[in-house]
Amino acid sequence: MNWTEKEPKCGDIVRVKVSFYYHYGIFTESGTVVQFGLPDNVSRPADEVKVLETDVYEFLNGGELEVHEPTRAEKKKMRAPLEIVRLAREKIGQGGYDILHNNCEHFVNECAFGEHYSSFVSDVREKLRHKLGKNS
Repeated sequence: MNWTEKEPKCGDIVRVKVSFYYHYGIFTESGTVVQFGLPDNVSRPADEVKVLETDVYEFLNGGELEVHEPTRAEKKKMRAPLEIVRLAREKIGQGGYDILHNNCEHFVNECAFGEHYSSFVSDVREKLRHKLGKNS
């Protein structure tokens, strides 16, 4: 995924850097962000983390906003902006947070592409495989 600092628009995947990781959300037509928990998810008990809609300032928590710039291949798979927002809002109140299997990046990719995927988790797994000398 490519990222840039620009004004987000409806349906954009947005993120903010939080110490060693990023927190992700979906920017809405009303200027809010639907996100799976808040930027400090790691310090909260998993059962307290829910999908919610907040203003962009609460999402940023003092950080800098980055907007996803989809590649040509991603654009082909990406849902329409209002569909992305609708799917994100349908999940408001849902829980089940798990940093490895169901985190904020999984959430945005599922809404935007229909794929339950986290590049952060995949990268960590790949580094562990390499360190342990396993190919896959």
